[in-house]
Amino acid sequence: MKAARWHGRQDVRVEQVPEPRAQPGELVLKVSWCGICGTDMEEYRHGPNIIPVETPNGLTGRTAPLTLGHEFAGTVVEVGEGVSGFAPGDRVAPEVVLFCGRCFFCLRHEYALCVNWAAIGLHTDGGLAEYVAVPAFSCVQLPEAIPDELSALVEPTEVAVRAVRKANPRLGESVAVVGGGPVGQLVLQAARAAGAGQVYLIEPRAARRELALRLGATAAIDPAQPTWLEELRDTLHGVGPDIVFECAGAAGTAELAIKTARKGGRIVLVGIYPGQVPITTLEIIVGEKQILGTVQHHYDEDLPAAVELIASGRIEVTPLVTARIPLERVVEDGFLALAERGDQYLKILVGPHL
Repeated sequence: MKAARWHGRQDVRVEQVPEPRAQPGELVLKVSWCGICGTDMEEYRHGPNIIPVETPNGLTGRTAPLTLGHEFAGTVVEVGEGVSGFAPGDRVAPEVVLFCGRCFFCLRHEYALCVNWAAIGLHTDGGLAEYVAVPAFSCVQLPEAIPDELSALVEPTEVAVRAVRKANPRLGESVAVVGGGPVGQLVLQAARAAGAGQVYLIEPRAARRELALRLGATAAIDPAQPTWLEELRDTLHGVGPDIVFECAGAAGTAELAIKTARKGGRIVLVGIYPGQVPITTLEIIVGEKQILGTVQHHYDEDLPAAVELIASGRIEVTPLVTARIPLERVVEDGFLALAERGDQYLKILVGPHL
């Protein structure tokens, strides 16, 4: 089968590899669509960041080269020994976060913190391929309301669901989202679904601000305007938003998120930036602000919620899809396009069977 394999920085190749076979407890999926994530792009441009190269991952035992892709779903074509509840032809979304189930954190139902954490598409072969093997126990069947193409947006919606959970929002609280990329637009909608009273997007690109307004934002703010922060604070009782989600993953956006949150507010860092970032700790200390990190999600909490939110229409994902490409063109029309013209895209979907 064809698969997009990460060999090194700026070295992703579409190659012929053996098709996976279902091991005990696994399903083999025919991949419907797979999205290219910002994490994939960081591995392409600056990696290895997460992908194991010299030391095998403790859970999967794998090192590069690996098949990329963790934003995917597909149709069951093979059921491994000991698996019940699934049959060939079922459409499923897998949980791509892998965990050992035995460590200190797993025993506390904190799988995202697993000492032996891994992820499909980063520590073992992922969904930028025609077929992929996944653990059966953590898969969720997809309802008819989610077509194949949109099923690739389930995983990034999980990221948004988890981020909002981490903030522990209270009904009616105000929220600001820094960064209007795919995850930022999803977090905005997830916060609305969780009961946020007002949700503001802070984003320099006009098209992304306009999209946020269509998706339910109270207002969309251009940070290039010199008085935007004062105006936002004036709108919110003179103090600012209760919760700020940093979804841009740029050098200065963590600091911006901290300054935007009110005293006593919560800042959730979602975007990944590979280097060090400047942070003024005085703002945190004097303002008694809380900073939280989030990157993973739970198969038994966040995955079912993400599926339900998309199926019910409370989170819209169709407007996030800005390109569809075949697997054979994933380097030229995917990774290179995003590296050179990233402002033109939100989510690029790859169809392995186009």
